[in-house]
Parts: sequence; C-alpha cells; structure tokens
Amino acid sequence: MIAVMGLGFVGLTTGLGLAHCSGQQVFAYDADERKRELYKGKRIAFHEPHLQEQLERYVGDRFIVCDTLAEAVAQADTLFICVGTPSSLSGETDLGDLQRAVSAYLDALEQLSQPKPYPVIVIKSTVPASTTTDVVQLLLENRGYRIGENIGLAHNPEFLREGSAWNDFVQPDRIIIGEVDPIGAQRVRELYANFGVPIHYVSAHTAEFVKYASNALLATLISFANELSMIAARIGHIDITQVFHLLHEDKRWQGHPAKMTDYVFPGCGFGGYCLPKDTLSLYAHAGHYGHEAVMLKAVLQVNEDIKRHIVEQIAASVQPEGTIGILGLSFKPESDDVRGAVSRDIIGLLLDRGYSRIVAYDPMAMENFHNAYGLPIRYADSVEEVVNRCEVLTIITAWRDFKDKQNLYQGKKIIDGRHYL
Repeated sequence: MIAVMGLGFVGLTTGLGLAHCSGQQVFAYDADERKRELYKGKRIAFHEPHLQEQLERYVGDRFIVCDTLAEAVAQADTLFICVGTPSSLSGETDLGDLQRAVSAYLDALEQLSQPKPYPVIVIKSTVPASTTTDVVQLLLENRGYRIGENIGLAHNPEFLREGSAWNDFVQPDRIIIGEVDPIGAQRVRELYANFGVPIHYVSAHTAEFVKYASNALLATLISFANELSMIAARIGHIDITQVFHLLHEDKRWQGHPAKMTDYVFPGCGFGGYCLPKDTLSLYAHAGHYGHEAVMLKAVLQVNEDIKRHIVEQIAASVQPEGTIGILGLSFKPESDDVRGAVSRDIIGLLLDRGYSRIVAYDPMAMENFHNAYGLPIRYADSVEEVVNRCEVLTIITAWRDFKDKQNLYQGKKIIDGRHYL
C-alpha cells in the first residue's frame, strides 16, 4: 500500500497517478484540514486539467483521504513525501516542512501497535543535492533507524508542468530513482512497473541534481532569448521574433546534422573559429550600444573557468615533474582544425604551472597544431604510445578511437574532459 503526504499540486497528482497506474490503494494526508475536506467532497481548489475527473473517479475507492497521518501510515508500507520546499529570504531552500514531515511520519510509525517490517520513505519534494542523505537520512539515524536494515529511503524527482501535470505523470519521459538502499529503490521501481518507460537507478545526489539541472536549463534558455531581445532593441531594425523563428528552423533541433543534446553536455569548453569569436563579438557589439550582456559575458567566463577546472584536476593527480598525456588537439573530432582549440589553452595553462613533460596525440591535427602554436611539447604516433609514456591521460577531443581503446587505460589516471568514457 502507498501513502502520500502533502496534497498540493505535486502530491495530489502523484497520489491520483499512482492509484490510476499501479492499481493500488493510495492513502493521502495533508496537514491542511480544508484541503482534506475539499478532496473528500471531490473538489479541487486549483485548476489543473484532468485532476478533477480523476479525483471524482478514485476518491473513496483507490484514493483514500485520511483525517490523520497515523491512519495513512497504518495502511501503507511506502510513503511519498510531497511537501513544499520554498525559497528562504537568502535564496536557499527552506527544508523546514520536509524535516517536520519526516519527524511526523516517524512519530506516527512509532505509535503503531504492530511495527512495520521495512517502511520506505520516498522524497518527491524538490530538494538540493545531498538533502536526502545529509538531512533526511541523518534525521532517521538520530531517531535510531538504520537505512538498509529497518527502513528504506529513496529520492524520486517529479517533472510535472502546470497545465499538463496528469499527462506528465502517467506518460513520463523517464523515471528516476535516487537509490539510498537497494530494497527501497526496488520498492519504488515496482510501483512504476506498468509505466512502460525507462527507469534509471542513480545516486540520490544525482536524482536531486537532475531536477535542478532541468529547470535551470529552461530558465537559461528563456533568459538567453530575452537578453538577445534587449540587445536587438538597442541596435534597432531587428525583428527579434523573426530571428527566433529562423533559429527554430535549424535542423539541429531535430537531430541533424548534430543533435542539440550534443551541445547541452559538459566538456572542456567550446572552441573552434566561430563560437568563441561570434559570442565575444556579440557581447562587445551590445556594449557599443550601451547594453551590458551579462549572460553572454558569463558564457565567455565559464568557458575559461572550465579549462582551469580541467587543469586543476590534472594538477591534483600528478606533480609538475610527471608526464601528462593529451588525447586530442583538434577543436572537435573528425576535423584537423585547431583554430580556437581548447587543447591549446589547457596545454598553455599546464606549461604556466611548470609542467614540461607533455605528450600529445591526435589522429589528424598534430601537424596543424605544431605549426599553429609551436608549443614545447612532444607528439606521439598512437594512443598506445601516449598510454605507455604518461602517468595521467587527459581526453580533450572526443575522437572515437579514444573510446574504442579505453581498455588500454587500465591502471592509469584518466581526466575525461569530455565525459566520454
């Protein structure tokens, strides 16, 4: 049996969705008596397509609104916590309601005449990465519970959009289970067995972080579009609506010739001739018209920061007298173009730090790189030679050959700058 605690937008959708898709009874509770009475009367205080009809269909049958938390806890062995996690005045997430919900659940659990053999808590609320383990798990342990022994814990992020929450729940893109203990994670998986979509087991930290990544990406895209609209207004005679309609015709949105998802992926930074030059030019041009394009400035800054981040990882793995292998010199695979190559900046930063034993290999671009930059490094004839000569290997360009030969890297420290292996 399932219990849901917190019956706002997310909790109500989750409870009704699980009742609909799992076929199990869901025991629902909210601390707000007014909400409970509304739902018992088959009424919803906010507009959300399909929820009203689903409430009318299931309330009193598969969806039981309980007057007390103890009543819900007594019936269920798995609890979804869906309470609010608003921002505090400082901008940080206020976890007070979540902590109080967990404590209230444990109080109710401990009042049962027959103890639950292995209750599972599933955090559905949106929380910062590390909350499930560093806040909720700690709270459980302080009350004498042990994850994996007498209680289970998981994080299961929601991706519900207002206006389409029901369809988002019953027809999701994927289901993510942040595993803290295997029994708890398996319990959650069983509840989603009928959904027919990919189910991913990840760490609780990863599950928490992906929700923020999703929303931050969407927010970034919106702000990017708005920043360009402000630049266009300053310059004048630009139809910004038309600009974005034309951008939307780029075949990359549909996956040809390269998917937009290839760009929304971490790496060593962007290079080549066009992206650095044109982004810098647009930023400078906006300034000429009196607009400080803060997002474009940040884009350029982060592109420098990630290179230093890669160098910091290398420096943490090998002393300056050690030998570093650089795999990839061209700015992208299947190219011998080294204009604006990230590899040049990373090697330059390493040389500035006193690293003089650097061996590089690229299937196409070594001659061009040497002629363009003349850096005091050595070149290898193959991946195998780099592996044999170096203590640390750094992947800068995502050549297929580097992935195909990853079995050679056994026992070597790898800095995978492209998150490729």
